[in-house]
Amino acid sequence: MAARRLAAVPRPGGLILLGALLLRLLLLPLPPVLSDDVLRYLWDGKVAAAGLNPYALEPGAPELSALRDEVTWRVPHPEIATVYPPLALAAFSIASRFPFPVLIWKLLATAADLGACALLLHLARRRGTPEGRVAWYAWNPLPVLEVAGMGHVDALGVAAVVGVVLALTPRSREEEPEAGTRLPWGPGAWAAAAVLAKLVPVLAFPLWARRSGRPFRFLLVALALTAVALLPVAVGTGGVPPGLVKYGVSWEFNGPLYEPLWRLLDEAGLAPWIAGRLEANEAKTQDWYKWDPVYPYLYPQLLAKLLLGVGVLVTVALSLRERDLAAGTGRLFGRLMLCAATVYPWYLLWVLPWAALEGWTAWRLLSGLILLSYLAGLGGLPIWPWGWLLIWGPFAVVGAVTASTSSRTGRYHRASRHR
Repeated sequence: MAARRLAAVPRPGGLILLGALLLRLLLLPLPPVLSDDVLRYLWDGKVAAAGLNPYALEPGAPELSALRDEVTWRVPHPEIATVYPPLALAAFSIASRFPFPVLIWKLLATAADLGACALLLHLARRRGTPEGRVAWYAWNPLPVLEVAGMGHVDALGVAAVVGVVLALTPRSREEEPEAGTRLPWGPGAWAAAAVLAKLVPVLAFPLWARRSGRPFRFLLVALALTAVALLPVAVGTGGVPPGLVKYGVSWEFNGPLYEPLWRLLDEAGLAPWIAGRLEANEAKTQDWYKWDPVYPYLYPQLLAKLLLGVGVLVTVALSLRERDLAAGTGRLFGRLMLCAATVYPWYLLWVLPWAALEGWTAWRLLSGLILLSYLAGLGGLPIWPWGWLLIWGPFAVVGAVTASTSSRTGRYHRASRHR
């Protein structure tokens, strides 16, 4: 309702930003009761600030005993080294040096979130989209809670992604001349910043490069800056950071496709069937050790992740067909989230800016429904099947109805043009 009323206000950007600021100030004092990720952020930042390697040393490592205090024992997943990229880690390190690190970190994350709101307003003007739609993100309770309240690092990456799309969007006629000025390496630098805050935006590089008009230059800048920052991490860990491997293999929570898929694969007996075929091959070739390294990975959860990994590749390929950069970026992140094995409420921040601009009802609905996943930890509601059904069922129904309506409307308009 607020967004509709703002549509009647000329240039409501200042009002939207003021409302966004006030909402976030209200939740800044809130302790991180729904998620303890902020404790992990500050621990990793403390380790980095001490000149040690949080990518190679998990919180429980003996080398870090001198850094431990009463807060350390509450750090989540102490057996896993950090999974956060260098830009995020640098921000954690800055906050960890202050007397009130949790508040300082939340202020940094909130500033990034407000920056995303400002960039989104600028993008709306550049695209000719009503500015009032930005309120669907700026005043949405989910970003306010997850960033100002819980202090999630995703705010840094989301702001950078909006920066990429803004930098690649042509300047409108109504825009001030200086507003359209941009450095030739700007989009690539924004893209590198997004990846160095959280890795998932690297999957948007093909889309952004194609839509940039100068894909070689975009990829050269984005990949070069990313490589320069990630090379020390690879050298320090001997390859892919072990924490990232553990996250990819082991983590699972509320995946919209993953939760039913691995259970279907288990019921169908796919893993035993594959094992049987491999054993038959060993018997035929008399090479009884040929497939031994594969057997430990034949279980339905990992097979489901591999299948969804193929879905991710298809999603990236489909993104190359997008004509609208902002909508295409939103669809890409939305489809990636549907393929994910782990979907926490704050993951939705990657889709909400585009859902706001495009008016995607199902995703805006999901921003409220996704909070039900907290009941799995706080209220004892099992995420499968009841939590999963309550969250993803209404989302799927509304999405299907909206898609069907849009399809019928599109056919009607096409038929009208040919009359």
